[in-house]
Amino acid sequence: MPFTVEEILTRLGGAEAAAERLGVGTEAVRKWRQARSVPARHWPALLAATGLDLADLPGAPPRPSTGQRSPAMTSPEEPPEGASAALVLADGTVLWGHGFGAHTPETAPVGELCFNTGMTGYQETLTDPSYAGQIITFTFPHIGNVGANGEDVEATTIAARGLVLRADITEPANWRAHEALGTWLAARGVAGIAGIDTRALTSRIRDFGAPSGVLAFPADRRFDLARLRAAAASWSGLEGMDLARAVSCTQGYAWDQTVWAWGTGYGQQQQPRLHVVAVDYGAKRNILRALASAGCRVTVVPATSSAADILRHRPDGVFLSNGPGDPAATAEYAVPAIQGVLASGLPLFGICLGHQLLALALGGRTFKMARGHRGANQPVQELATGRVEITSQNHGFAVDPENLPAGVAATHVSLFDGSNEGLALTGKPVFSVQYHPEASPGPSDSRHLFTRFVALMAS
Repeated sequence: MPFTVEEILTRLGGAEAAAERLGVGTEAVRKWRQARSVPARHWPALLAATGLDLADLPGAPPRPSTGQRSPAMTSPEEPPEGASAALVLADGTVLWGHGFGAHTPETAPVGELCFNTGMTGYQETLTDPSYAGQIITFTFPHIGNVGANGEDVEATTIAARGLVLRADITEPANWRAHEALGTWLAARGVAGIAGIDTRALTSRIRDFGAPSGVLAFPADRRFDLARLRAAAASWSGLEGMDLARAVSCTQGYAWDQTVWAWGTGYGQQQQPRLHVVAVDYGAKRNILRALASAGCRVTVVPATSSAADILRHRPDGVFLSNGPGDPAATAEYAVPAIQGVLASGLPLFGICLGHQLLALALGGRTFKMARGHRGANQPVQELATGRVEITSQNHGFAVDPENLPAGVAATHVSLFDGSNEGLALTGKPVFSVQYHPEASPGPSDSRHLFTRFVALMAS
C-alpha cells in the first residue's frame, strides 16, 4: 500500500523541510497535497531522501506481478506458426506478429516504444521528424485503411524506426489514396509489425514508462533472440541524445506554400506582409504552411544556425520549430543562438522542442517524462482566460514549471497531468507552447496562435 503525501511529508520533517531537502518550492509541495500524488519528475529525489521504494509513492505504478514483465505480455520463445516479425523489449519480452513494409537488416532498428492515440493522419504522424528514435504504437485499430498519398507527408523521409499495429493493414478505400500503406513504407525502408496486443502494450508503457525495443522483420524469418535482446537492453535511450541535428535541413531555403484547401490543394503565398525565419529542429511542413497562410514569407535555416546567421536575414520575427531528442542536448548549440535572438528584441514564437529550448535559454529546466504526450486529443487550459483547447501533441520531454526564472510566466497547463504547456516572457513579444497549433493531424483549436505571432510582428 503506497504512503500518502502527508505521511511522506511527515517522514521528511514537514512541508517546508521536505521542499528544502528535495530542492523544490513550497508551491510544488502544496500541489502534491492538492493532487494527493507526487509527479514522476520528483520520484528520484524523493526515493533518495526517504529510502522508500517506487511502489511506496502515491501516483507511482504498482509493482508488476512477475519481475518487470506484465503477465499479459508473455510470449513463446519460438516463432508461432505464421509469425514473420518480432518486437523484442529491453527486459527480454518477445512479441510475435506479422511483418509488413520493408524487411529489416541484420542489425534491426532499436528505438523507444511510445504510443499515439490519434485516430487519423497516420501518414503525417509517421513523417513527423519529432518521432526520430522511436517505434510508434498506434492505439487506433484501423491504420492503413485510407492508404497513402504524396500530399499528407510532413518530411521527405520517415524518421520513426518502425510502427506497431493491432490489426493487419487492409486495402485502401479512399479517393486520395495512391498506394497501400505497406507499399509506401517498403519504398522508404521502414518496417512494421501487426497482430500485437496494442492495448496491453500501451498499458505497459503507461504504467512502467517507455521501454526500448527492437523491431525485427527479417526476410529469412530467422530470429537471433539473444542478439535482439542484447541490442534492446544496451540502447542508451533518448536522454542526452541530440537528434535535431540529424533531421534538420543542411542549408537554408525559402518556403511559400500555404495550407491545403478542399478542391484546390496547396496554395502559394504571393503577397507576404512579414518575413519570418524558422529555425528547423525537425520542422513539419504544415507548420511552415501555417506561417505562410498567416501572411508570412518564410526562410528556413538549419538547427545549428547562430544568432548572426538568423539575424542577417533581417526578419520581422523568429520561429523555433518542433523536433526530436533531449532538449538539454540540443541546447548546447541552440541556446546561445536563441539568447542572441532574444537580445535583438524581435518577436519570437516556439512550439514543442522550440518551447523547451526557449525555456532553457531563459534559465529554466526540462525533464524526461514517464510516458509523454502523443496524439490529437490532449486538453490544454490557458491560465489567464480559463479557455480549454483540444490539441495535437508529440513530446517525451517537458519544461519544469517550478523552476521558471523571474519574468517568465507559465501560460498553459495540461489537463491530463498538470504539466507545463506554454510560457511567455513578461513585457516582451516572446511566447511558446508545448503543443502543435498547426495540428496536422488534429483539431484546429490552436491555429489562432499563428495570428497572435503575426500581430506581434506587425506591431
